[in-house]
Amino acid sequence: MINGLIGRKIGMTQVFTEGGTVKAVTAIEAGPCAVTQIKTDAKEGYSAVQLGFGEAKQLNSPERGHLGKLDLVKHLREFRVKDVSDIDLGHRVDVSLFQPGDLVDVRGISKGKGFAGGVKRHHFAGGPKTHGQSDRHRAPGSIGAGTSPGRVLKGQRMAGHMGNKRVMVKRLEVVEADPDRNLLLVKGAVPGARNGLLEIRKSEVRG
Repeated sequence: MINGLIGRKIGMTQVFTEGGTVKAVTAIEAGPCAVTQIKTDAKEGYSAVQLGFGEAKQLNSPERGHLGKLDLVKHLREFRVKDVSDIDLGHRVDVSLFQPGDLVDVRGISKGKGFAGGVKRHHFAGGPKTHGQSDRHRAPGSIGAGTSPGRVLKGQRMAGHMGNKRVMVKRLEVVEADPDRNLLLVKGAVPGARNGLLEIRKSEVRG
């Protein structure tokens, strides 16, 4: 059984529950997706399906050859499945896969912030602002000892490129799933900017 979809972030809004409380939700255009490739244990060593999402206006020759007689799609993503015996090429999956109350994991590309300092990137407190310290407000401070180890250790938190990474937010509650409009509302925020590509998977059940 396929447990995920590809979608596009529309933006955030709010909905009111029957009790009158308000929930901040993210609206996602989820699917419909078509199965473009099936991977099996015998051939690839694991079971998975590749889903296609979005209409492509133009593809190169290898991309067209990969899709064969299927509709031209813009985005391809792979989802692991336990059993592919009942799945066929071209099989369509839509947002009816999810029901209100389900928990989902959403993966996307976070917003790029460019080059950022330690205060913004790692929430450093900055240096002292008194006692003659006029230029230490946002400085990183010491980045390692001199004699031993005598070098900067890998992974040291410093200024650098911030954001624009693959990020997953886990166990978000599905508030509404509307197959007629391919609309999925999930509680809370998801990674990325508007129109960003998202992968939505059912959360694994914790024992």
